Amino acid sequence: MSTKINQLDLFSGIGGFHLGFERAGFEVTSYFSEIDKHAVAVYQHQFKNATYVGSVTDVRGADLPNIDLITFGSPCQDFSLAGKRKGMDGERSSLILEAIRLITECRPRAFVWENVKGTFSSNDGEDFAAILQAFANIGGYRLEWQLLNTSWFLPQNRERIYLVGYSTAPSGDWGGVFPISESSREPHQRPAEVASALQHPGHSGGNYRGMNMIAEPLKIKVANKKGYQEAEDGDAIRLYQPNSETQRGRVGKGVAHTLETTGQQGVVQPKIIGYTRDTQGKVTDRHLKDEAGTIHSSSGQGGNTDQYVQQYRIRRLTPIECERLQGFPDNHTEYGVYDGEVKKMSNTQRYKQCGNAVTVDVVKAVAQQLIPIYNA
Repeated sequence: MSTKINQLDLFSGIGGFHLGFERAGFEVTSYFSEIDKHAVAVYQHQFKNATYVGSVTDVRGADLPNIDLITFGSPCQDFSLAGKRKGMDGERSSLILEAIRLITECRPRAFVWENVKGTFSSNDGEDFAAILQAFANIGGYRLEWQLLNTSWFLPQNRERIYLVGYSTAPSGDWGGVFPISESSREPHQRPAEVASALQHPGHSGGNYRGMNMIAEPLKIKVANKKGYQEAEDGDAIRLYQPNSETQRGRVGKGVAHTLETTGQQGVVQPKIIGYTRDTQGKVTDRHLKDEAGTIHSSSGQGGNTDQYVQQYRIRRLTPIECERLQGFPDNHTEYGVYDGEVKKMSNTQRYKQCGNAVTVDVVKAVAQQLIPIYNA
């Protein structure tokens, strides 16, 4: 039996928190706040019973029904290791104070905050300490937090802080929300190589296995002692700043790097070369393609095709693949609702939305730990 909850989804993006709690078994009614019109459009298209409540600065607890859960991945640019590190002094990161105000006004049973790893070290740790103090000052909530990695569930290396506050604890031997570990995933959840998340998995890890492999690994320029990293089928490649003299770790061995908002990430795939022979064994045709043809038991004999992986290529991840690496259903971001009309979303926006999203599978793991809180 599912647990019904009213969720206030702040900085909601495309609904990763909503979907994660649903997959954990909750029946979710969402009131969502977001200022990006394209993310709002996707949310409204995917969760048709959700209610849009505007900007977080305009939301007031008194205007909402009873709220059981508040979720928020507040803007993280000022905490990011790649950003300017303004921390709590940054205009965007200070919006977390609006979330704290709404927790105080709504008094949900629990709240969940997600943010980048850099929050721990921003301003020598002073910002995270200030955030913890602000949460503690609300009063009546026990706090737990942990750094979790998407790679425990899906083939993407994405470290994020998850902080949970809850107002009551179940009786008995409940051990709390954290720790969650890689072994916490369900038996069927195996984060296979990044190739498994691709739109056409037959290209990688599929129907060319056992063929003649004559391709040399790609040498990707990086700032290490060798001056390069080797990349082969299924490896991820950072595509931005390809000529950088300082960039390290551009190759992800079987796992994607953290998805960014620009979609500048690629994957290595084989280029198949085939030789068609006549009944005398003479080559009559030579062709390159992206997908291997049927491999016959008599391949190489007259009338059949010899196939080789001759070379590797790098191609950009598609929006669908980025959705999969974040745990969303295929084409979750393909359409949005604008003024009541369903319209197709640009790929630029789809990449941005996936890069800004929380990982659904990680949220589900956290949400499952909270079930006893709502049944207490």
